Amino acid sequence: MAFSLTLFIARRIAFNREKTFSRFIIRIAIIATTLSVSVMILSTALVNGFQKAVSEKIFSFWGHLHVEVYQPDYAPLSAPPPFLENDSLLRVLRNLPQVSTVQAYATQAVILKSSSDLDGVIFKGVRHDYDWDYLRSYLISGRLPAFPDSGYADEILISADMAQKLNLQVGNKVVVYFVSGSGQTPRPRVLKVSGIYRTGVQEYDHTYVIGDLRLLARMNDWQPNEIGGYEIFLRDYHDMDRLNELLYKQILPQNLMSITIRQIYPNIFDWLHLQTTNEWIILVIMVIVAIINMTTAILILILERTHMVGILKAMGMQNRQIQMIFVRHASFILGMGILLGNIAGLGLAWLQYTTHFFRLPEDVYYIAYAPISIHYWQVIAVDVGTLLVGMMLLRIPALIIRRIYPVQALRFQ
Repeated sequence: MAFSLTLFIARRIAFNREKTFSRFIIRIAIIATTLSVSVMILSTALVNGFQKAVSEKIFSFWGHLHVEVYQPDYAPLSAPPPFLENDSLLRVLRNLPQVSTVQAYATQAVILKSSSDLDGVIFKGVRHDYDWDYLRSYLISGRLPAFPDSGYADEILISADMAQKLNLQVGNKVVVYFVSGSGQTPRPRVLKVSGIYRTGVQEYDHTYVIGDLRLLARMNDWQPNEIGGYEIFLRDYHDMDRLNELLYKQILPQNLMSITIRQIYPNIFDWLHLQTTNEWIILVIMVIVAIINMTTAILILILERTHMVGILKAMGMQNRQIQMIFVRHASFILGMGILLGNIAGLGLAWLQYTTHFFRLPEDVYYIAYAPISIHYWQVIAVDVGTLLVGMMLLRIPALIIRRIYPVQALRFQ
């Protein structure tokens, strides 16, 4: 009975159409809650989108793990020494449940020379069975290199940045000098540009050309079955660190080591982790804004309804029941703000996902537009969290009702 009465009074107050100052404040509270919830939904969707899009770019070019020759003074992105391909190790790696693909590769420093300029880059050699699905989406012109059955491919894939710097187009020829070090003279080869790619990740676009592993092996006088390493693609990147430890301790022979892409490009992953920190800061600020507005609205509402509180107390209603009237009234306001915030936040997220209207400088953010990835459990968590925190804290201003005495309240105008 008490629950029905307090709910009835709360509804009458909430849906009262009289033009009062508290009605104006309540509208502001609803708008503030709507903005807070929509911003929280958008921030989580944007952070998820950034982490997913940038991570996919990083992994698609270099995989999740590398297996190379153990080097005590290992330096990321240096050309690893070759080792004989191990078929038994390859089978073990491919049979691991976390692994989707294992591919051989090798790298070496080279100099690209065109008729107008030259550029120092890294030649990444791959085989004919290389899984190009990861890179095909970044191809902006031309085609992938063609690998003949014998000899080696005389074609390479370069980035759009290199093409612009060297004034090259698809079909042009470029002299590639393979720098082997140890005081040896660089060995040149004339290769044709088969295609141009752009990933948006400057660490890749400024650094790598892709060609035939057999050419790199010939330039270094390697044996036919020597490679620079294995790049491993996982089904779930969350298994990266755990699998890296398993490989290092139990699977790889002593002359080999494994390293994660996070260790190679720590700056990118630190930047992605920072986005999560920023997300939590935004969430906390938005919740505080919503609670402050709701608390202010309830205080004004109580002060404006002091006369009503006095009448209810004079009729025998307990303080706890009167408090529940205003708490339930606040829940109507909070619920309306959360509903409108969901509509606004999800609507803007859907608009950005379909139109990409909000653009970004790709050289700074690794992607040309703000990516969106909505996890609906996070949306529900935002709604439930805002509601629960709001309902708990809204009991505090309602305590002012205990200090309202019927005799004084009935005189209050």
